[in-house]
Amino acid sequence: MNSWNMLLIGLGIFVLLVLLQAIVRAAHPVQRAVGGIAIGLCALVVVNLTGVFTGVSIPLSPLAIGVSGVAGIPGVTLLLLLNLILV
Repeated sequence: MNSWNMLLIGLGIFVLLVLLQAIVRAAHPVQRAVGGIAIGLCALVVVNLTGVFTGVSIPLSPLAIGVSGVAGIPGVTLLLLLNLILV
């Protein structure tokens, strides 16, 4: 998959997140969507940084980054649980 396709998929997901925020009548839908993505990615980074101490980390892949960006903290929690159960 080339970089233009990845960019268009990411843009499409971002537009869907903004539309979801607009449907639930958020005050600032774009800011809330960007904030949710940032919180999810920061949670993924924190889990991987504390993996040295806890022994639990999530391998970085496009799927893990996408889930943490779209679903936020619940997505990172789901990735952690799946990692503990399946590995």
